[in-house]
Amino acid sequence: MKTFVSKNKDNLITYGIVIVAYVLMEILIKAGLISSLMQGLLVPLCAYVILAVSLNLTVGILGELSLGHAGFMCVGAFTSAFFSKITMNVRTVTWIRFTLAIVIGFIAAGLIGFLIGMPVLRLKGDYLAIVTLAFGEIIKNVINVLYIGKDSKGLHFSMKDAVALNLEADGDVIINGAQGITGTPKNSTFTIGVILILITLFIVLNLIKSRDGRAIMSIRDNVIAAESVGINITKYKLLAFALSAALAGVAGVLYSHNLSSLMATPKNFGYNMSIMILVFVVLGGIGNIRGSIISAVILTLLPELLRGLSNYRMLIYAIVLIAMMLFNWAPKAQAFRDRLLDKLMFWKKKKVTVTEKEGGADDER
Repeated sequence: MKTFVSKNKDNLITYGIVIVAYVLMEILIKAGLISSLMQGLLVPLCAYVILAVSLNLTVGILGELSLGHAGFMCVGAFTSAFFSKITMNVRTVTWIRFTLAIVIGFIAAGLIGFLIGMPVLRLKGDYLAIVTLAFGEIIKNVINVLYIGKDSKGLHFSMKDAVALNLEADGDVIINGAQGITGTPKNSTFTIGVILILITLFIVLNLIKSRDGRAIMSIRDNVIAAESVGINITKYKLLAFALSAALAGVAGVLYSHNLSSLMATPKNFGYNMSIMILVFVVLGGIGNIRGSIISAVILTLLPELLRGLSNYRMLIYAIVLIAMMLFNWAPKAQAFRDRLLDKLMFWKKKKVTVTEKEGGADDER
C-alpha cells in the first residue's frame, strides 16, 4: 500500500511541476514580461517535451536505441495537416476538427511504428539504431516526392509532379512534394500543448507503473530471464515501440498546426531532429521522465535566452551541455549527489526520531 501511495505521489509531483510552470508562464505573458519571440517558442517547446518523454519510453524503459523518432513525428504532422486541410471548408467546430486531427496523427504514427517495429525489433544495439535511422529518412523522402490533389472527382495521387495529378481547373494541390502543405489551420496553442503533455505523462507514467511496464523493464534488464518466466518479448517490445511512435505523432500534430507552411526538410524531420530528441533524453537521464522534461525545456530555451551574447551564444550552450552531461553521468558527480541525498535523508530521519521521542515523553507525563 505504501509503495502504491509513493508511486502516485511521485506522478502527482511530475504533473504538478508541469501545471505550476504553465501557470507561471501565463502570469508572465499577461504581465508582458515575455517577448513575442519567446512566446513563439512555447508550442514547439511542448512538442519537444512530448517527443523527449515518448522517446524515453523506447530508450529508457524498453532499453532500445532508436534514431528514427523524427520520422514518426513527420507521419503525425503530415497526416493530421492533410486531414485539417481537406476538412477546412466543412462546417465543423474547430476544436472537434483539431481533436480528430490529433487522433489521426496518433493512430497513423502508431501504425507505422508497429509495421516498422515488427522486423526492426529483432535487431539489437547499433544495428537497430542504424535501421530506425534509415526508416526515418525513408519516411521523410517519400513525403518529399508525394503529390496529392483534390477536385470534384476526389483525391489524386502522384509521385512524379503536380502536373501529373491531372486536376480540374478548380482543383487544389494539398501536398506539393518538397514544398509540403501550405495553409494548414493554426490551431495549436500553449494551453493545448500543456494539456497534451499531461496526457502523454499520464499514459507513459501509468504504463511504467503497470504490469505491462514491469514486463517491458524486465526485458530491458535481462531478455533471457524475462523469456524464461513466460513474458512475450515480441508483444511488449512492439507495445512500447508503437506507443512511443504514436506519441511522437501527437507531437507532430502540435508542431504542424503551429506553422502555416509544413515541409519535410532535414531541419524539421531529419537526422538532426532525431539526435536532438535523443540528447534531451540522455541529458535528462535515461529512464528519467521528469529529467527529459527539464532538459527539453532548458535546451530549447537556452539558445534564445543567450541570443544577446551574439558570438558567444553557442559556446555557452556547448559548455552547458557538457556540464549537464558531467553532472548527470560522471561517477564523482553521482557520488556527490548520493552523499548529499544521504545527508538530507539522515537529517530528516533524525528530525523524525527527535519528534517521536518528544511525543513519547509527553505520553509518559
